[in-house]
Amino acid sequence: QVQLVESGGGLVQAGGSLRLSCAASGRTFSNYAMGWFRQAPGKEREFVAAITWSGGNTYYLDSVKGRFTISRDNAKNTVYLQMNSLKPEDTAVYYCNAGHPVSGSYAPYNYWGQGTQVTVSS
Repeated sequence: QVQLVESGGGLVQAGGSLRLSCAASGRTFSNYAMGWFRQAPGKEREFVAAITWSGGNTYYLDSVKGRFTISRDNAKNTVYLQMNSLKPEDTAVYYCNAGHPVSGSYAPYNYWGQGTQVTVSS
């Protein structure tokens, strides 16, 4: 089992920045690729970004490329999502996930945090 706890969400104006953190406990954190997903009201949960266990490979949703950066600190069992140039359409609950890379992409395991709300005002 892996337990995940997100933090860092909040209310920000368009163009602003936030940094989300996800602290992991349980099974060895460095065994897993890690990802961020988001879910806006009335929409399905969507993939945002992922990073391999070593940090050597990252994957992004096209609409966040160049604005969001995923990183991890295996010594702290923590994964981060730096979000810059935020837009109102980035408003959602953001979830942390543990998973694995597959065929140049990312596949989530059923390990999820409780989510953190990000609201971007126009």
